[in-house]
Amino acid sequence: MSSADSSGDGGKWLDAHYDPVAGLYTFSSCIDLADLSGDRESRLVVGDLGTGSSGMKLKVYRGTALISENSLLDLPAGLVAFFMDLHEPRIPAVAVASGPCIYVYKNLRPYFKFTLPSLDINPLEQDVWQQVREGQIDPVMLKEMLESIRKKADIPLSVRSIRFLSLESDEVDEFVQLYKQQPIRRQTVITCIGTLKKSTADEDGISCLVIGTENSDVFVLDPEAFTILCKMSLPAVPTMMDVTGQFDVEFRITVACRNGSIYILRRESEKPKYCIELSSHPVGLVRVGKNMVVGCTDESLQGFTQKGKKLWKIILPAPVTTMAAMDLPTRGLQAVLVGLANCQVQLYRDKNLLSTIKTPDIVTSICFGRYGREDGTLIMTTKGGGLMVKILKRTAVFDDMDSTPGPPLAQSIRLNVPKKTKLYVDQTLRERENGLAMHRTFHMDLSRTKLAAARAYVKALESSLTPMSSSLSEPLKMNAVVQGLGPSFKLTLNVQNTASCRPIMNLAINFLYDDNLYRIRNPYMKIPLLVPGLIYPVETFVECTSNKGISDIIKVFVLHEEKSSPLLTAHINMPVSEGLVLS
Repeated sequence: MSSADSSGDGGKWLDAHYDPVAGLYTFSSCIDLADLSGDRESRLVVGDLGTGSSGMKLKVYRGTALISENSLLDLPAGLVAFFMDLHEPRIPAVAVASGPCIYVYKNLRPYFKFTLPSLDINPLEQDVWQQVREGQIDPVMLKEMLESIRKKADIPLSVRSIRFLSLESDEVDEFVQLYKQQPIRRQTVITCIGTLKKSTADEDGISCLVIGTENSDVFVLDPEAFTILCKMSLPAVPTMMDVTGQFDVEFRITVACRNGSIYILRRESEKPKYCIELSSHPVGLVRVGKNMVVGCTDESLQGFTQKGKKLWKIILPAPVTTMAAMDLPTRGLQAVLVGLANCQVQLYRDKNLLSTIKTPDIVTSICFGRYGREDGTLIMTTKGGGLMVKILKRTAVFDDMDSTPGPPLAQSIRLNVPKKTKLYVDQTLRERENGLAMHRTFHMDLSRTKLAAARAYVKALESSLTPMSSSLSEPLKMNAVVQGLGPSFKLTLNVQNTASCRPIMNLAINFLYDDNLYRIRNPYMKIPLLVPGLIYPVETFVECTSNKGISDIIKVFVLHEEKSSPLLTAHINMPVSEGLVLS
């Protein structure tokens, strides 16, 4: 078995590289692919979380080798590669969101640092710390006043005051002496980052940075001067975002927030245009075409339109750990990669499962795109710090498995229904105006049909015209088979006693036919005792005596020697004879 087959993906991926001890700890928001050297070879850029408190680094991989490292001052919240100018050669910059700052790297070297503007400070809080600085109140009074301000104030307290309120009583004096002379600042942090094309949709067009902050704001930054071009407010803290469009034309920012809702921001709108309320919190957000695919904590994957209308929902076999888009324009494939907690990565087109990749560890980040000179490259990092690289085979074909419960895939295909004609409209009006009379006429015709069928059935039972006997004492069944081309035919009658345990005796068979057309060798035959369940074939030969090319019906009667009316009657439609044999 090959390594591709052992991964459980049906042989669609090639295992290019796997390093279980690469030491990469990151998420999908902190990983990107970009041509950082202008040689048409894409590099892997990773914002490594390190241990969570130290060792945060910006790492760049080329192929399987680590070629660059830069230390980060704080945990990275997001990482994007973007074009910030029109200089040649066209080399993108890398923006890393970390704490309240965005660090911009160009040519793998620090280039610019942007810091979010400070927030307004509560004036009551500022007055209290001013009194502490002047020695008018002691730390015990300070704590009481800050707790009172926190309960009533509209503007939240600064980090310093919140930290002070959490201290034990023996630590407050040292904290006050250390910080009372320093000015108060209230700073927010960045929670997510994205890019927005400035004026053109070209792949190497200038892009603006879009950032979401802890105080529920979304900023659009100018890529050259790093000034705030636009500010929008949300009802909750954003955690994930997807951006599409151009800033100068029309754009749409889809934001998943910490309150379990998704908000959609439009151009020239300071507040959300649409809102999607989810049944559970979102853990992944990917845009596919004009639709959104959201992974939730209730182990579900849901699809929505760009206006917030729900399209579908499927249940996944395990919780979602990460999600990423798989866009391959050369093959016309747009799908979603979903990393699951059961060591699988599943590929979905809408709600249809296309492929499943089994991994040796839980996947924490996914990135798909051009790596090196290969377009269809899948890069994954695992919970244990491993790095996996897979390449999509050029012969790979993805078929919809449609393994989800519910209606079949064909049911969602729209039918080519013709437009309403004038005749249809006229008939609709007629039915609306004469509905009562038409209903009565229908029921009258239906009753007449039922009556005619009942009469025909009673007549058939009374004259024994059915192939099954209605008598309880002699329950019989018979069918006839005609063999031959003519003028000589073999007629076989299969007679069966359908009783459970009682045999039938004293039966005979008689034929009624036109003497001018047919001659039967034995027109009257006795039937032996019929044992229940067995089929008795009764054979005779029929000679056609006419050469006019016509045929007729031969009637067969099953009689009882002590009864005048037949038990069974069969009408045999004889085939047309091929002609007389001249002697």
